[in-house]
Amino acid sequence: MIEKVTTLKRIEGEILTPGDKSISHRAALFNSIASGESKLTNFCVGDDKLAILNCLKGLGAAIEESNNSIYIKGNGLNGLSEPKDILNAGNSGTTIRLVSGLLSGNDFYSVITGDKSLRNRPMERIVTPLSKMGAIISGRERNSLAPLTFRGGNLTAIEYKMPVASAQLKSCLLIAGLYATGKTVIQEPGPSRDHTEKILQSMGSQIKINESTIEIQKSELSSIDVNIPSDTSNSTFWIVAGCCHPNASIKLKNVGINPTRTGMLEVLNAMGANIKITNEKVEGGEPVADITVESSELIGVEISGDIIPKVIDELPILALAACFAKGKTIIKDSEELRVKESDRIKSTVNSLTKLGAQIEETKDGMVIKGGSQLVGSEVESFGDHRIAMTNGIAGLIAKGETTVINAESADVSYPTFWETLRTLGD
Repeated sequence: MIEKVTTLKRIEGEILTPGDKSISHRAALFNSIASGESKLTNFCVGDDKLAILNCLKGLGAAIEESNNSIYIKGNGLNGLSEPKDILNAGNSGTTIRLVSGLLSGNDFYSVITGDKSLRNRPMERIVTPLSKMGAIISGRERNSLAPLTFRGGNLTAIEYKMPVASAQLKSCLLIAGLYATGKTVIQEPGPSRDHTEKILQSMGSQIKINESTIEIQKSELSSIDVNIPSDTSNSTFWIVAGCCHPNASIKLKNVGINPTRTGMLEVLNAMGANIKITNEKVEGGEPVADITVESSELIGVEISGDIIPKVIDELPILALAACFAKGKTIIKDSEELRVKESDRIKSTVNSLTKLGAQIEETKDGMVIKGGSQLVGSEVESFGDHRIAMTNGIAGLIAKGETTVINAESADVSYPTFWETLRTLGD
């Protein structure tokens, strides 16, 4: 699919982005192994939704969809059953890594795979600690790539110092820890998203959190209803559009503002973005708010160190913001971008260079010199939803017409992205 985007004289509108993908995945998974019935509203959309729900259904979870809500009847920690077929996580790294923790804890045989992109993403970081806990796992390239096969059950708790700050790795091990004998202790080298800890606390697990150390023991969970906040990462695309367009005012409703997810707001505020947060409240243990953004005069900053795990998914669109900032922006310590749905360092630099940006690729990030006028061109999504959407936002601001090739990649996380883009301004 090809999308053509032209410059708008003004960007204005009120947007409700789809439900947060990270919270949706966890709400569905934990309620599937809890006791009781639950209702999940504003669930995420797109291919990633299908990935997590199909995997859970393949494990025998009782899940139904009706009136834009997800209904789950949980049968307890050991209520799942051996899948009759291979589980397919599609393009979803979150799905394969979280479900791997689940498969490790259950005493049956299972196989999980994904699409071509996911089959080339590194899995060794979860396989190593899960194997230490007693799961029998095999896969391609010395057990480092999917498809992965599991013979789970009879896990023993371990103490594990994570080599990288990764919410997916941490969550995988916490899920396995629910099934393990003893106390599983996880040490994080830096902060990462804490949606798993929050929902486990809400569902009655035996979890303790002390700064960078998390402990969990075998626990039965109680089902809870969750109204899922609008996706923080997807909201960033519209926030950057509002900041960078010279005549813009955009309001985003009910956005998740969990402190482990608002690194992008920290970065944009440091750049001088005109952002206002109102109507703050807590829903399902997660803080949410409305965010209004208007045209801003941005300045270049350095994005590195502890902030990186909090903005790793937003770095491509933040790189676009840097193109409109005064001065130089340096992005460092982000090697993990190279093993996402695409090599996002290379993909971002390729796209923005074609649009006229002064941007250079480095081993662990990018250097962007702001102030250049972007000019519409033909750009590629590289099969990556975040690159497709970054290019779409660039097209709103660049002079002339921008053509996005393989624009359907946005469907993975935001199927209505292009439709929403067309409703803004004139």
